[in-house]
Amino acid sequence: MPRQRVLHVSTIHPTYDPRIVYKYFPTLTGAYEVYCALPKPDATVAPAVRFIKLPHFRRVVLRFLITCPVILWKTLRLRPVLVHVYSSEFLPFAYVYRLLGAAVIYEVQENLHKKIHLKKQNRGWLLQQAFRFFDRLAWRHFSLIFTEHGYLTTYTNLVKPQAVIYNYPVLPFMEAFRRPYRKLADPIEFFYIGLLSFDRAIETLLEGLVLLKTDYPDFKVHLFGRCTFTQAELENIPAYHKLGENLIFYGYTDQAKALAYAAKSVCGLALLKPVGDYPESYTTKMFEYMALGLPVITANFQLYRDVVEKHACGFCIDPTDPRVFADRMRYLIEHPQQAQEMGQRGRRATESTYNWTTEEAKLMDLYQKVIAH
Repeated sequence: MPRQRVLHVSTIHPTYDPRIVYKYFPTLTGAYEVYCALPKPDATVAPAVRFIKLPHFRRVVLRFLITCPVILWKTLRLRPVLVHVYSSEFLPFAYVYRLLGAAVIYEVQENLHKKIHLKKQNRGWLLQQAFRFFDRLAWRHFSLIFTEHGYLTTYTNLVKPQAVIYNYPVLPFMEAFRRPYRKLADPIEFFYIGLLSFDRAIETLLEGLVLLKTDYPDFKVHLFGRCTFTQAELENIPAYHKLGENLIFYGYTDQAKALAYAAKSVCGLALLKPVGDYPESYTTKMFEYMALGLPVITANFQLYRDVVEKHACGFCIDPTDPRVFADRMRYLIEHPQQAQEMGQRGRRATESTYNWTTEEAKLMDLYQKVIAH
């Protein structure tokens, strides 16, 4: 019996997006025939998926006017039973599939109702009004996936089946990158993976590292992720000029390549400021660091404290206080046994609670409900 065909659509996600490529696709390809329309796809990352190449634009207006019609042109003939949409600008076009009998899932990966005003691009009044209009229509007509339970304070009175599917790590995937925790005599290295921005406390990170440098001048910080600031904006931070070769910026990198640099790190860094939807949203990298057996330094949001302090697997600090940040890094450097124990407790917490096993079951259950609805 032929498998049912499902289509994933994103106008913005990178080819190596960990949630889509390393979580969704391995879960879904065993039961469904999966197609995926992405800008710049790389078929080697998921051989069981049939990728469709899209034009790539940074401006949402061009994505709406060019990329979205291209998606219709390239995929309507597939007649999928379900379309999984990640980009809000594609929501008006998703109704075409609905008219043809397909179910639609709209995935909300950030609460733009609380965050769109913080964006540097794609934030004009007309765009905001268009987003709110079509987003609210989706509440009534499409099923929804949320990456955080906090979004349900905004998204209320939903009509169709919905699920909160956390971005917890896939432990077998992470296992390949686990190593014994560093020794006191090992080089001092720190690890960061994720978007780099002022909202994610880049100033605090740099200023704290300058304070640490007075005692440990030769440390390295491996920074993986796209920078939302320009080089000029980075150079306007005085601390940046004092760090020099301590910082290594890799840009956006496939997670499978980036995680290799975490092996001997003192800890994983995950600072965020209390803006937008951050206080109600888990930072994915916190759980990834825990899965690797690394202690975590993150923000002191209550949501994060309920994980990190409950399991005693790191520190939650004021994300605007570089002195406390430096003190916590210094403590982990100088107390490798305690740091190792923090990492072990974090790893056990991911094994018992914060892992993809429970989430993939929710994903499969929602797909079955939506297709049968």
